[in-house]
Amino acid sequence: MRRIETGMAGGAVAVLAVACALVAIDRPPASAETRTIVDSAGRRVEVPARIERVFAAGPPATVLVYTVAPDKLLGWYRPLTLDERAFIPERYLEKPTLGKLTGRSNTPNLELVRTAKPDVILDYGAVGLHDAALADRLQKETGVPYVLIDGRLAATPRAYRMIGDLLGVSGRAEELARYAERALADVETRVARVPAGARPGVYYARAPRGLQTEIIETIEALGARNVADGTIERGPLVSVTLDQVVGWNPDVIVTIDREFAAAVRADPAWQAVKAVRDGRIYKIPPVPWSWLDLPPSANRLLGLRWLGRALYPALFPEDLRAEARRFYALFYHRAPDDAQLDALLDSR
Repeated sequence: MRRIETGMAGGAVAVLAVACALVAIDRPPASAETRTIVDSAGRRVEVPARIERVFAAGPPATVLVYTVAPDKLLGWYRPLTLDERAFIPERYLEKPTLGKLTGRSNTPNLELVRTAKPDVILDYGAVGLHDAALADRLQKETGVPYVLIDGRLAATPRAYRMIGDLLGVSGRAEELARYAERALADVETRVARVPAGARPGVYYARAPRGLQTEIIETIEALGARNVADGTIERGPLVSVTLDQVVGWNPDVIVTIDREFAAAVRADPAWQAVKAVRDGRIYKIPPVPWSWLDLPPSANRLLGLRWLGRALYPALFPEDLRAEARRFYALFYHRAPDDAQLDALLDSR
């Protein structure tokens, strides 16, 4: 080390030396191969100091990693469809299909994980005791560090900052975190102006007949009332009857199913539902990931604007085309063209 040749008094030099020593202690040595982090479940996980290969445990984690560090994502959880491929840059299309480790009706293929040789397994979603125990078990069985990140919609900015630090892409992650913060704060501010009595009841219709549903955060974030809440279990997709939907009498129906959206308006059996009589049926833009909840990941941020416009058009008057183009370019690495935007925003 070069000597300091100044006129400092001996005490000042000593203070400087102590400060330098403290900095050296606080920083990990340059040759360190691992570091310990605390994940969203409070687990201490030893991970490589440099992470280049990420195995996403399920669909939400796949989307999260793809948006922030696509080159580090080892593969997709299932093959991309032709419609999805149109929104993904060519250099990422041929990533292999690796399946998923978590999710409904899923048996983890641990040999596939070992063959992929990831530096880390990343899961994005629930972080309760059950999830932590599963992460510990899979980490032990695969020998790969397993990190849990809180997947709640409100925690999206924190999730991006956490993954940015984990993967060494903090600058990119901060850009996405700030977008998320602004989107969440903006929605909260606008929805606060809506009196409780003016907030609509919403039914989320799934399956070709529209008779499956679930409770999702996007509807709640917009201050609307999910008509099935309190009747069905939170979490899994639930089958319901048309009589139940008629009894709930939602003001608005949202659906990802094109067949249901096309047929329900003319179906006599559904005419008893207020949303159908009023024509307030909205087909969720579906690709490359549903704007509302499939999977529950970063895609929900754009869904807030889309659903906000459907529920409260006077409060969300902005051009969705411009916002969608911006979001896709920023998060999905490719801006849609005009024809793609037409197809995305076609409500039929």
